[in-house]
Amino acid sequence: MTNNAAEQGKTLAIVSYITIIGTLIAFFMNREDRNPFVSFHVRQALGLGLTWYILGYFIGGFDSWMITLSFWIFFMVLFLYGIFGAATGKMNEVPLIGAFFQKIFSAIGQ
Repeated sequence: MTNNAAEQGKTLAIVSYITIIGTLIAFFMNREDRNPFVSFHVRQALGLGLTWYILGYFIGGFDSWMITLSFWIFFMVLFLYGIFGAATGKMNEVPLIGAFFQKIFSAIGQ
């Protein structure tokens, strides 16, 4: 990846982390240009968003504010890590689960 690709794709990479709608917008806007930087962050954001929804469904069944709060803090830290990585032009995988997202969503951006 060139530094130019990161500069051109920063905005879409950041947008991809703003809800699942932002991920879809970044995905469809990147279909023509195929910027590898944007594709990387779309895969990360899609994985985080889907994991957040799936785990959030099960976490909602617990009637404990400590479990819910720790869930929210955990995912906010991961989303902020991704946003700051996109803003600085780096392709850092999200800790713990980022490599898994790159593997299962490898068809995105090909």
